[in-house]
Parts: sequence; structure tokens; C-alpha cells
Amino acid sequence: MTAILDVPAGAAPASAAPVRRWLGLFAILTATLMNLLDASIVNVALPVIRKDLGGSYATLQWIAASYTLVLAVGLLTGGRLGDMFGRRRMLLAGAAGFVVASLACGMAVSSETLIAARMVQAMFGAAMVPQCFGLIRDLFPGEDQARAWGVFGPAIGLATILGPIVAGLLIKADLFGTGWRMIFLINLPLGAFALIAGRKALPSSAGDRSGGLDIAGILIAGTGMGLLVYPLVQGREHGWPAWILAMLASSVVVLGVFARHQLRRTASGRTPLVELSVFARRSYASGVLFVIVFFIAIIGFSLALGFLLQLGLGYSPIGASLAMAPWAVGAFIGSAAGAMLPQLGRKVLHLGLAVMGAGMAGVYAVFQTSGTELGGWNLAAPALVFGIGMGMIFVPMFDIIMGEIQDHEVGSAAGALESIQQLAAALGVAVLGTVFFNRFTVEAHSPAEVKTNALAATEQVTLIALGLTVVAFLVGFLLPRKARKQEPAA
Repeated sequence: MTAILDVPAGAAPASAAPVRRWLGLFAILTATLMNLLDASIVNVALPVIRKDLGGSYATLQWIAASYTLVLAVGLLTGGRLGDMFGRRRMLLAGAAGFVVASLACGMAVSSETLIAARMVQAMFGAAMVPQCFGLIRDLFPGEDQARAWGVFGPAIGLATILGPIVAGLLIKADLFGTGWRMIFLINLPLGAFALIAGRKALPSSAGDRSGGLDIAGILIAGTGMGLLVYPLVQGREHGWPAWILAMLASSVVVLGVFARHQLRRTASGRTPLVELSVFARRSYASGVLFVIVFFIAIIGFSLALGFLLQLGLGYSPIGASLAMAPWAVGAFIGSAAGAMLPQLGRKVLHLGLAVMGAGMAGVYAVFQTSGTELGGWNLAAPALVFGIGMGMIFVPMFDIIMGEIQDHEVGSAAGALESIQQLAAALGVAVLGTVFFNRFTVEAHSPAEVKTNALAATEQVTLIALGLTVVAFLVGFLLPRKARKQEPAA
């Protein structure tokens, strides 16, 4: 779920035509949807992609994790590029590059070329996404913003959870004989609309290039994140040799060097990628830990469930999508409920986690009672409950985490939080995906044993995700009881 809260460079003229404003909003919405769909739409298609392009089980993890990992690094820079060169210019450039990279994904001839194209997609997505919130503020100043968010917020929430279902429908439709490739090629008409409408309707700004761009910080952060995620994905296939463990250990050192580099850059009066002062805020520091645990749990659990349905039980992509549809419905209901209960503060998070945990425990109970004969209807009720709990958390979570951040820290804090969220998603794929394949790849001599292995692997992941949900519940007590109310401007 996107959480960038950019600071506007300048509002659009109050006399701007309403039609032009709404055209601009839909251009922004389309650009955001492309990123959100590509972050989640691929999961259901992974087994089909592997069957077509080949590759190991680690390849499946990389097709998913490469996008979120590169996006995590790029988001540290994307907001700064908008400040330097103008939000409209960066959104249009990002959308154009995203479309070209999507075409490359749709034409990939091997798993390696698909992963490379996904990484390029993420780079342009990181340039595009951070501009969206600031541009909405520019287009809809004052009280008009509420109407814009009333359209934008629910649409984004729905897109986030519908990605796997859209993937299943597109693969089933097999438009023009493209099969799984349409999940990427669909970005071509979407991107064309975003470019045409954005060029016509979005407000432009010159940008401010003073302070420069922290190239060294980008390289250090990217190296540290890569050293963290690569061993977790590849370690199982390599047998966890000493050099893999050394990479894991060195990631901590490199990320420490990044933190020191940011402090030194700030002290010298230059603009850092991350204002480390935000980590001194209780809401933010504890919120970062909450986001990491929460997203590892939900991303890893959803990935394992999708693998169980397709790799283990032989579901088609559309069958797996429909089996997980109650989850999406629940998340939409939960998001609406969470938005209507802001007065409860962090109690909404605890309530959502409790409901989510109950749903996850229900899924595990279905595994125990139905075994390898389980069907979509067996999962419907607990998946719906899980989705409701998960959805309740998304809306209030970022308000509470960002509540103590000062105005001059908002851009940096939001960019770093979104980056950490994407890194947590990549870790969910890497860590819990590895747990799944450790058990799934145990030698099997019959289709029945393949099903048994897949079910046992998913049970292990479910228990770990349930444990992480309990940890998130406890971390929630470190958050402020309610989001800090901003003082009205004098």
C-alpha cells in the first residue's frame, strides 16, 4: 500500500477548469495503479511464467522480489528527483519509461530477461510514484482535496488487493494469444492514457536543484539492501555456504555505513536521502518496526497460499484468483471500516491484527481438517476474515506512524517509510518463500506426495506468519495511542 505524502511545490491556480483538474487526477491515479498492480499482479502468474520460460524455484522468488527490492531503493531518490526537476516532468518521464519496460516484460524470452525488465520497471516506478500525492495537492488546493481523496483513496485500496484477481482473469482471457504476458502489456494503454492526460492537465513546476542528489547514498543503500535480500533468496539453492552468510553479515555493516553517510551529509549542509532525525520520533521508529513485521507476514503468507493452490493442488491461475477473491473482498470491507474509526487510534490496529490472526488461524484449521482435498469454498470464510483484519490496518497505520513528523521532515519520512515497506515485501518473498520451498522440494514420488509437501510447506509458513502477527500486535503498543493532531496554520 502506497504511503508517500509529498510536500507540494505550488498549488494549481484556483481558476483551473474542474474538468482539467479531474483529468489530471485520473492521470495520477492511472500512474499509481500501474505500479500497484505490477507489485502484486505477478504472484498468481509465477507458476505459468516458470512453465513457459523455465528457471528454478528461486527464479520465481526473484521475479517477485526484484521489483520490490529495486523499488525500495529507488523510492529513496524519486521524491528528491521531483523536487529537483519538477513533479510533472518526473511523473511523465517515469510513466514513459514504465511503459517501455512493461513492453520488455511482455516480450521476455527467458526468466533472466524478465527479471531484468522488472528491475527497470521498478526504477521508473520509483521516479513516478512519489510525485502523485504532491500533484494532487497542487491540483486540489484547500477543501477541494477531500473530494479528490474520496476518489483516489478507495481506488488505490481496491487496486492493491485486486492485483492477483486481475492477473487470473487476464491469463484466462488469453487476449491475442498473449497468455501471461498480458499482465504486463496491459500497461501500454494505461500508460498511454497517463501520458496524454498528464501532459494536458498536470501543473508544471521548475524544481529546485540546490542541495544536489546523493548518488553515493543511493549506491550504498542499494548495495546494503541487495546484500540482505540476495542471500535469503539464493541461500537454499547454494546450500548456505560461508560466502552467503558473509553477505548477510556485511549487509548490516553496509547499511550502517549508509546511516553514517546520511548524518555526515546532513552535517555538511547538503540534502540527504533520509532525514535520520525522523527515527528519533517514537511513532516513526516503532512504526518502522511494525511495518516490517506486518508486511513480511502478509506478503509471505499470500505468496505461499498461491503456491499451494497452483504448484501443489494444480489450480489454474483463474482458479487460484477466485479462491483468494474473498480475501480481496474482506480487505475492501476492512479498509472502509478502518477509515470510519479514526477516533480509536492504535486500537484499530490491534483490532485488525486480532481479526487477521483469527482468519489466519482459521486457514490453518482448514489445512488440518481438509488436507489436500481442500477447495476454494473451504478457504472462503477464513480468507474473508483475514482480509477484513488486514484491511482495517492499512488506513490508520500511516496516519499514526507519521503523526509526530514535523512539516520539514514529511517528504523524507514518507519516502523512507515507503522504501522500508517495499523492502519488507521483498523480505517476505525471500524469507517465507525460502521456508516454503525448503519443505516443498523434499523428494516426492507421486502427485499425492507433491500435494502433501505443498500443504506441509504452507502450514509452516502460516504458523510463522501467525507468529509475526503476534509480534506486530505487541509492537503496536509502542505506537502512540492516537495520531498527533496537526495544529492549524496561523
